[in-house]
Amino acid sequence: MPEFQSVRGFHDLIGEEAKKFRAVCDLIKRKLALYNFEEIVLPVVEFLEVFQRSIGEATDIVQKEMFAFQDKKGRWLALRPEGTAGAVRAYVQNRLYAIKPYAKLFYEGPMFRHERPQAGRYRQFHQIGAEVFGSIEPVVDAEVIHLVHEILSELNLKAVIEINSIGCKVCRPDYREALKQHLNKVEGQLCEVCLDRKDRNPLRVLDCKVPTCKEAVRDAPKMVDFLCNECREHYSKLKEYLTALSVPFQENPHLVRGLDYYTKTVFEAVSTELGITLIAGGRYDYLVEELGGPPTPAIGFAAGVERLYMLLKEIQPEEPLYMVIPFGDVVDYALLVVKALRSEGKRVELSYKRAGLKKQLELANKLGCRYAVLIGEEEKEGGFYTLKDMETGQQVRVEFTPAL
Repeated sequence: MPEFQSVRGFHDLIGEEAKKFRAVCDLIKRKLALYNFEEIVLPVVEFLEVFQRSIGEATDIVQKEMFAFQDKKGRWLALRPEGTAGAVRAYVQNRLYAIKPYAKLFYEGPMFRHERPQAGRYRQFHQIGAEVFGSIEPVVDAEVIHLVHEILSELNLKAVIEINSIGCKVCRPDYREALKQHLNKVEGQLCEVCLDRKDRNPLRVLDCKVPTCKEAVRDAPKMVDFLCNECREHYSKLKEYLTALSVPFQENPHLVRGLDYYTKTVFEAVSTELGITLIAGGRYDYLVEELGGPPTPAIGFAAGVERLYMLLKEIQPEEPLYMVIPFGDVVDYALLVVKALRSEGKRVELSYKRAGLKKQLELANKLGCRYAVLIGEEEKEGGFYTLKDMETGQQVRVEFTPAL
């Protein structure tokens, strides 16, 4: 066993896993570019208060899961547990609201939560998130959910998109009170965590996965029955637009998400294979103002990269690999061949091994090379190289003139 190992919950990505990780990230970023999202590179560390004020003091993330610490000046900092709070802080701090009528931003990078490692979720995990600032229109919600649907379709992942509306400051207080009254009646069925939640953050009880809690809220009041006229119209238009875009969805009246900043639309894409959430998000129309900016409606989502690549069955095959094998004092010529092949877009490995042809070809096989490029004194003097197909054994002579 090696002397040093990675910290529990912090995971190395190597080989095929790393390739799938990059394939997922690249595909999502290509899709975001088509929707005209601009990249923002966010710091990994923020002041702790950024997350306390945005995510909510009563959430599990703030209470139990954050990696928080004091710096040398005694200030409390935290490794980011999610990306939206930092994106909003950057939007406000850099006065992006004064530059464009609305902004479409995306970010990618590691997030950190001190929770029990589980399938596709480590203590350091990777997300790509997208945020739209500046529009209250439900067509924006529909576009964001349509983008999520397209990402899943292109990755060939089977998932159900669930949606709900959790109202706004006008209508949610009445629902919260009705839900608390229901929970008080069934508190004997609630788990210990939900007994604590029912007074501080009752909506989170709806999200509990404990069987007795799920049964306790089965007949609980539904937020959609308490929506004000504005929220009801917004939700109705969202469903109308999703239908127009041919995005399949299911309404889930118990869907609330785990963060306090959400308003109106919330959604999740849940894997039909494993039952885990792959991509999720929602609207947060008060958060920009809460963090010191002007009143600015906004909506966003985050994709869990580990969970997506874990379900990815296959990726696009790589370009065939060429191994350039020099024999004798021909390395200078071999380097020119390597340079020329790479300039043509070919994937090329230059052999660093000095051995006979048999050993060199064995190395090429181990590295998964499709072609061996053989270069000796004869090739150098004659201005060519010998190309060997590793699958068929066929060899051809290829004329080569180094570029000046």
